[in-house]
Amino acid sequence: MKHGRKVPKLQRDAAHRKALLANLVCALVEHRRIRTTLAKAKAVRPLAEKMITLGKRGDLHARRTAISELRQTGTVKKLFEDIAPASKDRQGGYTRIIKLGQRRSDSAPMAFIEWVDAYVPPAPKSEEAAADVVTVEEPASAEEAAPKKKRATKKAAEATAE
Repeated sequence: MKHGRKVPKLQRDAAHRKALLANLVCALVEHRRIRTTLAKAKAVRPLAEKMITLGKRGDLHARRTAISELRQTGTVKKLFEDIAPASKDRQGGYTRIIKLGQRRSDSAPMAFIEWVDAYVPPAPKSEEAAADVVTVEEPASAEEAAPKKKRATKKAAEATAE
């Protein structure tokens, strides 16, 4: 009988599978979104959600349990300080899996797995791009909005002034 045998084996022995899942959770904590196969994403989801539950508890025993599972203290610190507090009002379902389609080389189904509450869009790629962007405050009324539409970057403003 196969009762209670719902662990996806991923064609690995137990030690390799445990290390793989711990590394995937660490990558998910560090990058907040990872691209992997659908089977691995579905296998990593329960472990990631257990780590968030430990992070929401926040006591010393929960921290030590997370370190014993993930084996990276810096990742556990980021999990407990950044990601878990963002999900404090949520009762479960901390991760989201987005299907991407087939991988070109071997047609394996691919997916993104990401945090529901703690996802941050990627920053500008270079420091110059970040320095060029000018923040424009929202006007209080529609009359003030009309003349300020063309203020996007410093370089564009200098180019129109010349």
